[in-house]
Amino acid sequence: MSILDVNYAAILVDGLSFALPLLIIAIGGIYSERSGIVNLALEGLLGFGAFVGALFVASTAGLFAAHSDLPMYFSFLFAAIGGGMFAVIHAVLCIKFMANQVISGVVINILSVALTGFFTSTINANFFGQASERFMLQTSPRWDIPFLMDIPILGAAFTRVYPFMLIILVVATFFWYLLYKTQFGMRVRAAGDNPQALDAAGVNVSRVRFGAVVISGVLAGIGGMSFAYSISTNFSPAIYMGFGFLAIAALIFGNWKIIPTFAACLIFGLTRSAAFNLLPVFDASAAVLDLALAAPFVVTLVLLAVFGKKNMAPRALGDVYDKSKR
Repeated sequence: MSILDVNYAAILVDGLSFALPLLIIAIGGIYSERSGIVNLALEGLLGFGAFVGALFVASTAGLFAAHSDLPMYFSFLFAAIGGGMFAVIHAVLCIKFMANQVISGVVINILSVALTGFFTSTINANFFGQASERFMLQTSPRWDIPFLMDIPILGAAFTRVYPFMLIILVVATFFWYLLYKTQFGMRVRAAGDNPQALDAAGVNVSRVRFGAVVISGVLAGIGGMSFAYSISTNFSPAIYMGFGFLAIAALIFGNWKIIPTFAACLIFGLTRSAAFNLLPVFDASAAVLDLALAAPFVVTLVLLAVFGKKNMAPRALGDVYDKSKR
C-alpha cells in the first residue's frame, strides 16, 4: 500500500464523524461553564446518556419492523433525556449544596462508570438471558448527499455520512443561536461573568445555572450516543475513552466560544482519522495503530501548551454564588 492508495475521503468523513460528537459535548460544557459551573462530568454524562439510549434500543427490539431505523433516532432522544437527568445530580451538588465543583464532576464520572456497568450486566443477565456488559446496536446507515457530494474536493465530506452528523449540525446551530442571540443565552453568559449584576436585574442566578448544567447533560448524551453508533456499534465501557475530557480541552482551546471550539474539534477529529488511515501505509503494527488513539490527546497537550496562556475563562467560573453576600 502506498501513500497514493490512501482513501482521503475516508479521512475527511471519519474525522467529521469524530469531531461532530465531540463538538456537541463541548457545546454542553460551554453552556455549563459560561454559566459559572465547572463541568468535569462530561465524560460521565455522555456515558450515562449513551447507556439510556442503548437500553431503549435493546428493550424495544421487537416493537419495530426489521431493519427499521426508528429505534436509532429514538435512541438519541432517550440519550439526551438520560444525560440531562444525570446532570441534575451535578447541578444539585454544585448549586443547591454548594459542593466543590471539581470534586463533584469527578464523582459523577466514577458513579456513571459504576452504575452503567452494573445495570448493563444485571439487565442483560435477568431480562435478556445473556452474560454481557454491553448492549448491541444495529449498524447505522450511511448516506451520500445528492449534489453536495459532487462538489470537487469538499464533496468527500458529503459521502457516507452518518445520520447523527446531520442531527448534530442542526442541534449545534440551534444552541449556538440560543447562547448568542436570545435573552436566555445572555443570562447564561452573565451568570458566568457577573452573577451579581444578573441578580440585581431580578434574575435567579441559581435557576439559570441549573438550566445550563442540565443542557450540558442533554448535549453530552447526544454525543455519547453518536460515539456508540460510530465507534463500537454498541454500548460498553469503551464509551468511556476520555472523550469527555477531550471535549473539555476543545472548549478551553476555543476560549469557551462555540466557533473556535468547532475548529479545535476538527483538528482533533482529523488528527485521529489521519493517524488511522495513514499508519497502514508504513506497515505499522497493531500496537502502533492502537497508539493512534492517543493522537488527539497529544495534539491537545501541544495546543494547550502553545495557546493556553491566551485563554480567558468566564470571570465567575467555579465561584459559588451566595445571594446573601451580594
